[in-house]
Amino acid sequence: MTARLSTLGAYALIFAAAAYGQESTLPDSGPSGTSMLLQNLFFIGAMIAIFYFLLIRPQQRRQKQHQEMLGAVARGDTIITSGGLIGKVTKVGETELTVELADSVRVRVVKSMIADVRNKSEPVAANDSKPS
Repeated sequence: MTARLSTLGAYALIFAAAAYGQESTLPDSGPSGTSMLLQNLFFIGAMIAIFYFLLIRPQQRRQKQHQEMLGAVARGDTIITSGGLIGKVTKVGETELTVELADSVRVRVVKSMIADVRNKSEPVAANDSKPS
């Protein structure tokens, strides 16, 4: 615990000195003053850009596509829920759907729990590969 605190204290000294434009009080601490501050700012900016392009932006795209898919759900579509149930939509509400899983088996499903929508006009993918 004390080693961790002393390490944090040393980092605080380095960054505080760089922030105030002073030379570092630690021996052999590398570049000092404004150049160290600019390097730190560049590193932080690069990390933010990397996180944005690799994590945030793709997630926003997926979320937008999912919302568009949910808005386009219509009666007669075949859906797959996030729980793995496959059924045919019989009634569309504002936030819920009524889905027929089998003959005379109907359940209410919250729209946000839909994982995939297969329209009645889309062909089902065939599995033509034969085991050898």
